[in-house]
Amino acid sequence: MLVFESSENATPIELVSASDIKEWRKNQSDLVLAWADRSKFKGSANHYFTVPDERGFPARVVAGIGKSVNVESIGSLSQRLPAGEYCLDDVDPASIYTLALGWGMGSYQFSKYKTKEKKPDDKPRLFVGPDHASINEELSSMNLARDLINTSAGDLLPDQLESAVEDVCSKFDVSLNVTRGDELLRAGFRTIHSVGRASCSDPRLLDFTWGNDDSPKVAILGKGVCFDSGGLDLKSAAGMREMKKDMAGAAITLGLAQLIMYRNLNVHLRVLIPAVENAVSSNAYHPGDVITTYKGTTVEVGNTDAEGRLILCDALALAAESQPELMIDFSTLTGAARTAVGADISAMFSNDDEVANGLLEAGNDVLDPIWRLPLYAGYRESLKKSIADLSNIGSQSMGGAITAALFLEHFVAGTPWVHFDLMGSNTSTRPAHPSGGEAMALRAVFHYLQQRYGVAS
Repeated sequence: MLVFESSENATPIELVSASDIKEWRKNQSDLVLAWADRSKFKGSANHYFTVPDERGFPARVVAGIGKSVNVESIGSLSQRLPAGEYCLDDVDPASIYTLALGWGMGSYQFSKYKTKEKKPDDKPRLFVGPDHASINEELSSMNLARDLINTSAGDLLPDQLESAVEDVCSKFDVSLNVTRGDELLRAGFRTIHSVGRASCSDPRLLDFTWGNDDSPKVAILGKGVCFDSGGLDLKSAAGMREMKKDMAGAAITLGLAQLIMYRNLNVHLRVLIPAVENAVSSNAYHPGDVITTYKGTTVEVGNTDAEGRLILCDALALAAESQPELMIDFSTLTGAARTAVGADISAMFSNDDEVANGLLEAGNDVLDPIWRLPLYAGYRESLKKSIADLSNIGSQSMGGAITAALFLEHFVAGTPWVHFDLMGSNTSTRPAHPSGGEAMALRAVFHYLQQRYGVAS
């Protein structure tokens, strides 16, 4: 955890980069070198040793940061160091922010269902000073997404997701517009209604705006499938086990929106979250059903387990009506994307090269990895082999992430658009990234938007 009040009792952490290790060794005492050699210290990220004082108590911690400062440099120390108070020694302010952010990211624990939770005094605490209190805005926004993703589906159906969105809106005095249940049919959001109507928790579209009307319009959207059984095209037990995280796109969208509002970016923000449970009941939608979307395009349901693109297509068409300067959607859409880029990287599709390149650069800058996949036009025909205008799945089993993105592209009406197909969780723990829910692409997108639009005056 991070603490922003100064402390005279904090143990200093001296940071050493792997590239400076030889020069660092020249200035150390024999005692420090003995401890370094015993620990085989080479300046690698998260590798540390403790230098004792004459009484044997820790005088300082020497920690490696790897070749350069990033959020992973000390991202494991918040879980590995003994409980106590620590501070960073002789570090410039910009690096303090990055390092402390990584420390905070690594200290995250989801304890909602634990009957015995560690007390703050049982954890290592890093003092960074009041000048860096804004780090908590970024951490709390990421952890909001993580908490929602980690929460079991029984406690986070569309009703509860709406409450989570309402909580964020209330922080910033924003009004939330909700179209719920059969109101979706009257408003034309038939795909959202079809996917979610079998649940005991009504499907809904959550919609709010924030910012000055004369600021550039930006729309962000998130897939909010609170649980995905696969519908009548039922998933296997193993395939269903982690489907509480199928609303990760919605969680990341909400976390990003909160951070944008905290930092008062110069945008007129619109947030759209279609929230459903893809359940099985007597009124579940069927394979082969034809649905008329909000845009008017008819879609044949080739598979009820390809539901995310169905709920997003209505939301994208609605967002495009107001002609925003940029639309970005986040979703756990396809297993094909995970096969292509793995669990740690967010697959990205875009119809705008300049935006895509800017996001790739932003992801590299903040170590939030993104990889662009192609919107290959040659695969569009596979979506048209249907009795309707489109099918929600391609006619071939290959290229599933691309055909899903091409399906969504049909509904953006030429608006500059980015689609993230991501895992939404860490399959194992690595520095700054504990296992479980993860706000993938949130920091990359925020960094890009901050650079592009700046802060409102």
